[in-house]
Parts: sequence; structure tokens; C-alpha cells
Amino acid sequence: MRRIGEEKMADHADRADRADLPGHADLADRADDAGRGQTDGDSERGALSLMFVALFVAIMLLVGFVIDGGVQLAAEQRATALAQEAARAAATTVDVPTAYASGSFVIDQGEALTAAREYLIASGDSDPDVSVITSAHAIQVTVTIKVPTEFLSMIGLSSFTCTRTATASLVTGITGGT
Repeated sequence: MRRIGEEKMADHADRADRADLPGHADLADRADDAGRGQTDGDSERGALSLMFVALFVAIMLLVGFVIDGGVQLAAEQRATALAQEAARAAATTVDVPTAYASGSFVIDQGEALTAAREYLIASGDSDPDVSVITSAHAIQVTVTIKVPTEFLSMIGLSSFTCTRTATASLVTGITGGT
């Protein structure tokens, strides 16, 4: 029966004997090098880490597009809703003196502009940009909202701008008649 120390010495002696044979010296050196962490594949060390970093960045960009894209869609819907409601609020402002004097209903342009802006202020939206165009029987409201991004700001895209326009017409009951 051999002891553990003797087995190691015998194994080392076997390797030395094989090293004398053609083609075996390289195998013995590789076995020794593998124990010390040195291999011919050292040029690929860390390649897996680099791949994980690249995949992480790609996944974060994808997540950013999904999340910030959803934020942009929600902002566009909000801008549409704000423009429509502000236009409706403005379209309810009838020029009362003209209605009593001539019997025709027209939008009071000053009051319409005020009503549209008051609605947008009351909506609680943080500083929407508004433009209002009025005519005698219609009002057009354009709302622009700037929404900050969450993830895409990492690549330099700090915000989205959403602009929507809505038109409301003044509709009255039956006019004239026989």
C-alpha cells in the first residue's frame, strides 16, 4: 500500500517519463499550467463579462423604449383629452348681447379664450402650451405637453413633446321656421 505523498511523487515521475515521449511534453505542461490558472485561452478571459455588460445595456435600452414609449402614448392621450375638453368649455361661451340683438348665436371670442385657459389651469397639468383660434361658430384649441423621460435620458433623450389639436363647434337648436 502506498501513501498519499508517495502517490504524488509517483504521478510526477510518470509525467516526467511521458514528457520524454514525442507529443506528451505539451500535455504535461498544460496540466501543470491548468492548476495555476494559466492556459492558452487567456486571450478570451473576461469575454463573457463583456458580453453580459453588452446584453445588460441592450436590455436596458429595450426597457427604456417600452416604458418611455408608454409614457409618451399616455401623454398624447392626455394632450388630446385636454384639447377636446378645453375646446368644449370654450364653445359654451355665447356672445349674449349678439344673441339677444340678432337672434344668432356666436362664440364670444374673449370669453372663449379665457374659458379654455381656465379649464387647462384647473386640469392641474403642469404648464401646457396653449393656442386658441376662434371663429363665430367654432373654436380650435392646440395643447402642447412636454413630458420627461425616465430611462431614455441615459442616452440623451430627456423629454417628449406631444401636441394635439381639437375643434368644437357651437351648435344651437332650431333656428327660424314656419
